[in-house]
Amino acid sequence: MLEAAKLKQWDELIGTASPEELIWINGYLSGIVARAARAPEPTTEAAPAVAVKKAHLVFGTETGNARKLAGRLAAAAKKKGISLKLSGLDQYRLTDLSKEDYFFIVISTQGEGEPPLTAKKFYEHIHATQPDLSTMKFSVLALGDTAYPLYCKTGEDVQQRFKALGATEIIPMQKCDVDYDADADAWFEQVAKLLSTPATVSAAAPAPIAKKASGKKYYEGTIVANINLNDRGSNRETYHIELTTEEPVVYEPGDTIGIVPRNRAVVVDRILALTGADGEQLVTTPKASASIRELLTIHLNICYLMTNTVKKYAALTAQDIPDTRMDLVDLLRIYPVKDATVFTEVLSLLLPVAPRLYSIASSPAAHGENEIHITVAKDRFLAEDEQRFGLCSEFLGDLPTGSTLNFYIHKSRNFKLPAPDKKIIMIGPGTGVAPFRSFLAERDATGAGGENWFFFGGQYFEKDFLYQTEMQAFHQTGVLSRLDLAFSRDQAEREYVQHRMLQQAADLYNWIEQGAHIYVSGVKDPMSKEVEQTLLQIIREQGGKTTEEATAFLEQLRKENRYEKDVY
Repeated sequence: MLEAAKLKQWDELIGTASPEELIWINGYLSGIVARAARAPEPTTEAAPAVAVKKAHLVFGTETGNARKLAGRLAAAAKKKGISLKLSGLDQYRLTDLSKEDYFFIVISTQGEGEPPLTAKKFYEHIHATQPDLSTMKFSVLALGDTAYPLYCKTGEDVQQRFKALGATEIIPMQKCDVDYDADADAWFEQVAKLLSTPATVSAAAPAPIAKKASGKKYYEGTIVANINLNDRGSNRETYHIELTTEEPVVYEPGDTIGIVPRNRAVVVDRILALTGADGEQLVTTPKASASIRELLTIHLNICYLMTNTVKKYAALTAQDIPDTRMDLVDLLRIYPVKDATVFTEVLSLLLPVAPRLYSIASSPAAHGENEIHITVAKDRFLAEDEQRFGLCSEFLGDLPTGSTLNFYIHKSRNFKLPAPDKKIIMIGPGTGVAPFRSFLAERDATGAGGENWFFFGGQYFEKDFLYQTEMQAFHQTGVLSRLDLAFSRDQAEREYVQHRMLQQAADLYNWIEQGAHIYVSGVKDPMSKEVEQTLLQIIREQGGKTTEEATAFLEQLRKENRYEKDVY
């Protein structure tokens, strides 16, 4: 019941209010009552709420994974009642850095430790300038792929630079491999706990983010074909591998396949001999519990160990080892363990075998839902004056027909076919042909009317024209409207796909002006970078643009998803 004075004020307010104002007052009071009903009873142990001035979640992405993940985390924050601003680093105003309070960064690493294209300006800015970040509290969620040497390097660089600029790291950096959901959620739970503002000490902790029920969907495939596409005399080995499955595989052209390889038995035997370990001894590590032989063969990465792993090995074995990366067998040979007991402790230091991703070279419309193809080049290199091969490429190349392996589909966000009537320009030397074989097979099988133009390159026409018969058949039947080839060693001066692009500059620019989508696939450095410079040159010269205008033009194509890359 209101006091007389308050009741008089209330009557005066109600008496002079319009119908619309009365409706608003009614809703306002209902909201107050509802909030009061939901509020917990105050306790004598009430603690002052922590006031977060400003929290910002930014992302830098190349393939779209960081964007997708940051969006999911921001949505989870909203459900928890946490105010968290979300921005892409390509749109972030760099002058705002020194004004940030709580700053959280989700950022991927590309190729040889490079920042994603959308974060390049941000990355260069923090390293070229000296903003005062003394009032900033931050944390980094770094996405990477342990299959690559400089795993999460961009995240590490940002973390170290922010510290150097005076920022305080309030949550340790979380590194995430290709299968990042669990690690990312664990990191975000720490962020949510930090940013939440409980009214009392007894308030419930924030609810965890709902995780995927079963993680990745794995398929079991049987190899029905494993063919070297290079002819005799080539210094390359490129395998066309066909897998069949009992259940339909859900994928689209442009997706990739994830395969976890096995370590070679001969290498595992050498490790056991060097350490004196019993291969059948059961050992439990943070990654798995199995015999030492099974751990080394299936579960643990023993190739090109991370520098951090080598450092831990040096500390465990009390040896002075320089900052370097090397295979476990070389580490054990040069810096041996004292005995087999110490080696069982070494096993706990090793990371799990990371999946390797390969572009899918088949189409569900053309090859069926129970069949999937990949194109694998055997990776060769010298280490300690010994010829070595990439773990997964050798593993796959040596598998005979009838062998089985497990794989999953890694969905592509942007590297997808456009509408059936749209023109496409495909640039893919070597194994870059794989997704374009998928594109062409799909468009052929579905009767898509859009024109298709393919630039392909290799060393020698007779030895290295991958899928030659198929590509020539696509050209003859009109599925391939245009086919331009560049074989670098067939003449005195080397010629690459970018030379063919310049020769066709006028038509290429016309296709782009007519709405064509451009795709680049294959080796990132130097091929994809040189192709991009060639595209900029063509846009500048054929479009009569300045360098800045050509760059802006290509950037606009990228924003419209008309310029996509699948490079490694």
